[in-house]
Amino acid sequence: MTHTHTRFQHLPIVDVAGLYSDDLAQRLSTAQELGRAARDAGFFYVTGHRVSSEQRGALVNQAKRFFAAESGWKMRYYIGHSISHRGYVPEGEEVFASGKRDRKEAFDTGRELPSDDPDVVAGTPMLGPNNWPDQAGFRDAVGGYYDAAFELGQTLFRGFSLALGLDEDHFEAYLKKPPSQLRLIHYPVDLSAEDRPGIGAHTDYECFTILMPTAPGLEVMNGAGEWIDAPPVEGAFVVNIGDMLEVWTGGAYVATSHRVRKVKEERYSFPLFFACDYHTVVAPLPAFATPESLEKYPPVCAGDHLFAQTAQSFTYLKEKMERGELVLPDGSRALASFGQQARYAGVASDL
Repeated sequence: MTHTHTRFQHLPIVDVAGLYSDDLAQRLSTAQELGRAARDAGFFYVTGHRVSSEQRGALVNQAKRFFAAESGWKMRYYIGHSISHRGYVPEGEEVFASGKRDRKEAFDTGRELPSDDPDVVAGTPMLGPNNWPDQAGFRDAVGGYYDAAFELGQTLFRGFSLALGLDEDHFEAYLKKPPSQLRLIHYPVDLSAEDRPGIGAHTDYECFTILMPTAPGLEVMNGAGEWIDAPPVEGAFVVNIGDMLEVWTGGAYVATSHRVRKVKEERYSFPLFFACDYHTVVAPLPAFATPESLEKYPPVCAGDHLFAQTAQSFTYLKEKMERGELVLPDGSRALASFGQQARYAGVASDL
C-alpha cells in the first residue's frame, strides 16, 4: 500500500548523530526517526552530521566568486562542452515542462572519473571528469565538500536501510560509482517568480537530495497539497526523498514536490543529488512488492531515468536530440510525473 504524507506544517528535524554510534541500538533508534520523517513528510532537516562549517563556508565563498565573474569567462566552462554533463549552466539553459526558461545559473560537478575509466570509455551518460574552472581554491573547496557530503549520504543510506528492515549495508552494492551531482546554484533576486511545472514544482530524479541553502525561498508540498515554507536552519541540511527511493519503497517513501518561489534576496543553493549506480535496476523491494506497487512502479534503470529527465530540460541536450545525435532511453518518462504534486494532478511520475 502506498503512503500519503501527513498535513505537516513544518519540516521535522532529525539529529543523525546516532547513526555514527558503535551501538547498534542507538543506530536503530535514530534510523526509526529518519524513517518516520521520510514517510510523514519526505522532507526534513538533518543535524548532527559531520560536514564541517569550514567545508560549508569554503564552498559558499568559492561559489560567490565564480558567479560574480564576467559572463564570457564563465562560458569557457559551458556544460555543453563537457562529455559528462559538468560545468557552467547559464541562465536560460534549462527549459522545463512548461517551456519557460529558468532564471537561475549553476555549476554542475560530480564524482571525478578519468577519461579512461571503463564506464566513461563506454559512453555512459553523466559519468566522467569534472570541468574545473581556473579559479584559485575552487577545486579543493568544491571537491572537499563533495566528499564530505557524499559520506553523509552513505550514512543516511545506512539509516534508511535499517528503517526499512534491511541489512545496514544493503544499498552499498549500488554506490560504487554513482552519477551523484553536486550543483552550485545562484538565484538572482526575482520578485516576479511564479510556480511552473518542472522548474517550480518538481521532485528530484535520484534517491535523495542533501541541500544546503543560504536564504529562504524553498517551499514543500504537504500531504494535503498545501505549500509549506522550508527556511534554512543554521548548521542543518535539508534532505528530501527522490524518485528512486519512492520506487524502491513502493511509494512508502514519497518523492516530495518542492519549488523555489520569489527570491527576495540573492540566494545560493547547493544540492547533492545522491544517486545509485547508473545501471541499477530499481523496483519495489520484496517487503513493498504488493500487486498495487508492482503495477504502479515497473522496473526502471536509475541512470536512464536520470539522463532522460536531464536531456528533456537542458537546451544543449534537446538540440542534440533534434539533430538526431542523441536518443532517449526506451521507456523514458515525461517531466513532472513522480511525487505528491503528480498525484494531485492525476499523473504518474516527475522531473
